[in-house]
Amino acid sequence: MLSLNSFHTFGLSANAKNLVRLTDVDQLIPAEPFYILGEGSNTIFLEDYEGCILQVCLKGVEITEHNDHYMVRVAAGENWHQLVIHLLQEKIFGLENLALIPGTVGAAPIQNIGAYGRELADFCHSVETLHLQNGEKTAIAAVDCQFGYRDSIFKQSEALALLITHVNLRFDKEWKPHNQYGELQALGEAPSPLEIYNKVVEVRQSKLPDPAKVGNAGSFFKNPVVEGDLFRLLKAKWAEIPGYSQEGGRVKIPAAWLIDTLGFKGKTVGGIACHAKQPLVLINQNHGTGQELLTLARDIRDSVYREFGIVLENEVRLMGKLGLITL
Repeated sequence: MLSLNSFHTFGLSANAKNLVRLTDVDQLIPAEPFYILGEGSNTIFLEDYEGCILQVCLKGVEITEHNDHYMVRVAAGENWHQLVIHLLQEKIFGLENLALIPGTVGAAPIQNIGAYGRELADFCHSVETLHLQNGEKTAIAAVDCQFGYRDSIFKQSEALALLITHVNLRFDKEWKPHNQYGELQALGEAPSPLEIYNKVVEVRQSKLPDPAKVGNAGSFFKNPVVEGDLFRLLKAKWAEIPGYSQEGGRVKIPAAWLIDTLGFKGKTVGGIACHAKQPLVLINQNHGTGQELLTLARDIRDSVYREFGIVLENEVRLMGKLGLITL
């Protein structure tokens, strides 16, 4: 058995049968049940996994310049934050709002990662995949990836056999700052890409625990998007509840506010805790177990539903012995 403690940033004690590191798209894939893993920053292994870990280690960044834009082809095993830094150094701008998001480039389309008013879908041109059952290689156009809030076609059951090998990104040369979100507003009307990058890094480091020091997987829950009628009812009772307008009259509510309002910040169950500074993050502060994590997460979910009528969904992927499980 292979210890998975160092293969997921939450650091729960778990094992798998074996590990295969994929360094070439033509490499032989094991026939046994497997789970595709990057850096393990958005997966928590709750218990021993009865299968093989397929870790994507594909590397390479190719930049092509055109008259009014750049095309960047990135291998799935590249680190996302290092890509952000690399493109800034190459004076290719756009990803600065997405700085310091943990994980690999290959994981980015699955979650449609986003922060501070931008998301991967804003820059994605296409996603190259390998079908692990028939070996077919396909480039899926961004319009067909069904990107949504922390969602994509790659989360659907029919796409689970698809291994993302490369992500193709498009960046217009005519860059405009996006600093309308949260703390970025303090940068004024015309901040530079580097100023946005530095501010995002500063804010994230001040709010989020370093997984190298305290086991965590970033934001555990998605920010819920509710119907406008429900938000107005909540606003009548909770005047201070924040909300951000979405398409179709819906409203996105920060899950951290809901969790904090109910007093969960700093609450512990065994070795698992709700982070004292950012209640959206659950941490493994003292050798916690998968069951303790589920107990705290379900308590938060159920309490939010009872008080606000909102069902929180986990953003983190939870792995049991046979595969993904629901909270």
